[in-house]
Amino acid sequence: MRIICLFNLKQGVDIAEYEQWAKNRDIPAVNALHSVTSFSVLRATGLFGSDGQPPYEYLEIIDITGLDAFVDDVSDPAFAALAKPFQDYADNPTFILTESL
Repeated sequence: MRIICLFNLKQGVDIAEYEQWAKNRDIPAVNALHSVTSFSVLRATGLFGSDGQPPYEYLEIIDITGLDAFVDDVSDPAFAALAKPFQDYADNPTFILTESL
């Protein structure tokens, strides 16, 4: 199963501060979860075939072994404390559950 998270940063968030936190704290912590097989954070750079701006600044792709196991992992108080800054950075993130065809 794959979860895709789409989000923009909250107004006033320092981009460099968020990206440093994502690279040094968030990505390693999420990738260390037992239920996660792969996690990456992507910065949108444009729209293919258009000069317009993407509707989202960032995308997260989280490949997991199962939803229940992932919920258990992210519910752990130690992980929740480590991931808490995400709530300060991300403005109304949308988490989309997906499956392969």
